[in-house]
Amino acid sequence: MRRLGTTRRTARPARTARGRTARTALAGVACAAALAALTAVPAEARQPVHGEAHRPHWEPTDTGAPGVRFRGLAAVSRHTAWLAGTGGTVLRTTDGGGTWRDVSPPGADGLEFRDVEAFDARRAVVLAIGEGEASRVYRTADGGVTWTESFRNTDPRAFYDCLTFFDSRHGLAMSDPVDGRFRILSTRDGGRSWKVLPDRGMPAAQEGEAGFAASGQCLVSAGPRDVWLATGGAARARVLHSADRGLTWTATDAPMPAGDPARGVFALAFRDRAHGLAVGGDYRPDQASPVAAARTADAGRTWRPADRPPPAYRSGVAWLPHSRTAALAVGPTGTDLTTDGGRTWRTVSTGSFDTVDCTPDLACWAAGEQGRAARLER
Repeated sequence: MRRLGTTRRTARPARTARGRTARTALAGVACAAALAALTAVPAEARQPVHGEAHRPHWEPTDTGAPGVRFRGLAAVSRHTAWLAGTGGTVLRTTDGGGTWRDVSPPGADGLEFRDVEAFDARRAVVLAIGEGEASRVYRTADGGVTWTESFRNTDPRAFYDCLTFFDSRHGLAMSDPVDGRFRILSTRDGGRSWKVLPDRGMPAAQEGEAGFAASGQCLVSAGPRDVWLATGGAARARVLHSADRGLTWTATDAPMPAGDPARGVFALAFRDRAHGLAVGGDYRPDQASPVAAARTADAGRTWRPADRPPPAYRSGVAWLPHSRTAALAVGPTGTDLTTDGGRTWRTVSTGSFDTVDCTPDLACWAAGEQGRAARLER
């Protein structure tokens, strides 16, 4: 529903101690060292100065699309990432952002792509948002050389916001409420075909409640069956949870700004089926967001506000790879870091981004307005 001016990503579960290899353990040490350096960077230091290139920072990449706003981001590795944005634009890099290839679906110029889920450098699924037939899903299996439109919404009451995948075959998409309940679309073949799930197990929506298509993170999953849905626009901001791939849901209030169409939970990230983060607030630049982040340790049954939240509205959030306590949140006014599981946040950059995603090989990517895309570098 939320256009935000027109409102990965499947969360990757953390590896258990039993399954960690020596290589992963060393990667975790490297990530911790990078975090220690990142917290030392002043908030105003958006770019490294001469002689300080060793400090972690967002390194911009030239997408060649300055007029596009990228709210959809799928980070596959430190080399490969996909972007989805306005004007039906889809870009892909396979060289760490050195070059971006325009792989937009033909005839999609009038569409608003707000989410992309990628499995590798060749396979990806993108979601276009909007009322009625503006909500569509496209799929590619050859790196964007060809696309297949696998779903087109024909219900004028539906408005699809986000996608998520449990694995390379099973995924869901969510629409704002239809007949008083959020609508869930399901695929079992990697996005080749979709069907609407029955809504008998979906709690009733509040008046005015909807999702925010702000970063592709209003619907996220962790593990083979758990999925969460973020809401706003109503009297209470909520997070809905399903443990059976979207058949039945429970709803929990979240301690985020509410009571207005511009307020609520905008993005979620889970590092496993229990531990999650929520960010949001009020996306209007002239409105304060005193509680812009919350955390859960029980799969979303309860949410606790951050003791020291980000200073303003945030639209995207991601756990750092191989870390149980560190995560990044992004928004139009900056990037924030937590190193204590979401209890406290510190602004580490003042650049504008809408969405963020991290990969198991220690890469984090961010994207946003004016064709902005960047990778976290050390």
